[in-house]
Amino acid sequence: MPFIPHTEEDIAEMLASIGAKTIEELFDEIPKELISGELTGVPPGLSEMEISRLMMERATTDGFYQNFIGAGAYEHHIPAAVWQITTRGEFYSSYTPYQAEASQGTLQLLYEYQTMMASLTGMDVSNASMYDGATALAEAALMAVRSHKSSRRILIPKTVHPVYRQVVRAIVSNQKIEVVELPFNTQSGQIEPGSLSDFANEEFAALVIPQPNFFGVLEQVDALTDWAHSKNAFAIGVVNPTALALLTPPGEWGSKGADIAVGEGQPLGIPLSSGGPYFGFMACKNDLVRQMPGRIIGRTTDLDNKPGFVLTLQAREQHIRRSKATSNICTNQGLMVTAATIFMSLLGPEGLRRVAAQSHANTLELVEQLAKINGVKRTFSGPVFHEAALTLAAPVAEVLSKLKQKGILGGLDLQGHYPELGNALLVCATETKTKNDLQNYAEALKHAIG
Repeated sequence: MPFIPHTEEDIAEMLASIGAKTIEELFDEIPKELISGELTGVPPGLSEMEISRLMMERATTDGFYQNFIGAGAYEHHIPAAVWQITTRGEFYSSYTPYQAEASQGTLQLLYEYQTMMASLTGMDVSNASMYDGATALAEAALMAVRSHKSSRRILIPKTVHPVYRQVVRAIVSNQKIEVVELPFNTQSGQIEPGSLSDFANEEFAALVIPQPNFFGVLEQVDALTDWAHSKNAFAIGVVNPTALALLTPPGEWGSKGADIAVGEGQPLGIPLSSGGPYFGFMACKNDLVRQMPGRIIGRTTDLDNKPGFVLTLQAREQHIRRSKATSNICTNQGLMVTAATIFMSLLGPEGLRRVAAQSHANTLELVEQLAKINGVKRTFSGPVFHEAALTLAAPVAEVLSKLKQKGILGGLDLQGHYPELGNALLVCATETKTKNDLQNYAEALKHAIG
């Protein structure tokens, strides 16, 4: 938002209108012992040109890298119009739309966001966003336990993002909810439906199903969803919104579809920006809408039969009922959702499909080139979307350090989260990468290993 300074004349006129002679007189109720006086250690003021140069110099010290890291945060092209519109004052400064008659623009945008997310996930209803993808999964677990009533256990595969699993444990553990981890097939990188027989005699409130999973591998979602329903458990899909432009949406998994779908909305027009802010999304079937945390925007008509938008459902008791509330966090990300709505509107279904398809194609080409290098092989045999794990014949940390010296952020070292995989590296390529980028990475990796 542009900075509009007040001139000395503006300040004098405002002070005169309220009967104060100086700024100090305006704040004369502040005790003198609390007034700090003149600031020392503040450098001299700089001109706009000097500030711009200083900031550019500091920015260049971070370096410029080709980014091949994914792992839950993805570098996609964001059209310039997205944030040009998002940062207009009407959106940028608007807050929670409690007063519907004064917030029709914000409410309409949120309503359209919900419509898009419900369509993308194949679910009946979406809320107006969550804090982030990890906490959205934790809220979905709580939602499933409340709805199931007879079980307080959640079955989560180890192929779910390790940070998501940590966040879920942190949020649900004090509510006496048990998180049970489901092992994966180290050959395919998937959850084998047959391995669920080990839990045949146990009761769970829900099974979490990632698609794609943390390794980028596509899970057998139909079989997993049907197994959950056969056990009278809810199926919670953790999905990448970009992948949903190509893959079967969670609302159509198995014979009945997943019950809840959550995920991270960052790929929908949100820059990486040193880790945030991002936003989580949540959608569900109609039967569970009363258990959904956050707020839901609805469309209605007034007495004159004119269309309008309102807060249809908002669990206000979530602020005071502690563990009995429908949400432990209840923070939505209105500005990020604004950007995502504009992003999806500009690209449309076909644009999203093109982004997903090009990301998939680039990843396949990258993996093909890297697997030809002596000392590099694919870790898993399962099909992937736009990420893949590679096993190296050298310590991954050392390889990544050498790649960084070449201006390449080569991926994520899986050693810390999955030591059983050995020297495994998770790489990602989105639509932003060119053939030259892929070739440069392959050449740099060849030298880093060899």
